[in-house]
Amino acid sequence: MLQLKSILLAIDLATRKRDELARSAARMHQNMQFAQEQMSQLEGYATDTDGRWIQPGAEGRSAELIRHHYQFMDRLQQAITLQSGVIANAGAQVEAAHHLLLQAEQRLAGLNQVLKVRQASVLQGQRRAEQRQTDEFAAIAYARRIRPSLTGD
Repeated sequence: MLQLKSILLAIDLATRKRDELARSAARMHQNMQFAQEQMSQLEGYATDTDGRWIQPGAEGRSAELIRHHYQFMDRLQQAITLQSGVIANAGAQVEAAHHLLLQAEQRLAGLNQVLKVRQASVLQGQRRAEQRQTDEFAAIAYARRIRPSLTGD
């Protein structure tokens, strides 16, 4: 088992790294969902505000009030544009985290494969040693049976 200690340590470290990357990917995904929810709220607010503006009775509004409304809608549209950038950035982070997680999983799978190969090699070596020992015992037993007949006893 001493031969496998280093690979078992590497597997343990790779498992921890993979788990850490999985938690990070989940956080990135939550951040992206939060950003998308904020975008939905902004778009809903813009739609509601425009809907209230178009309602009947809008004819008597002053030029100043109309100007303020358009300024407000421009700012709201800027916020929506900024939020689109936040979503794009969050999406890129999710993709990068997913890529790193896949690499970590592949590394862990490779290490597990190396462990299987090494375990098979150790087991084969143990079987050979057992076979040699069995062969020695058989040779000794045969020699004991043959010796009395050779000496004439």
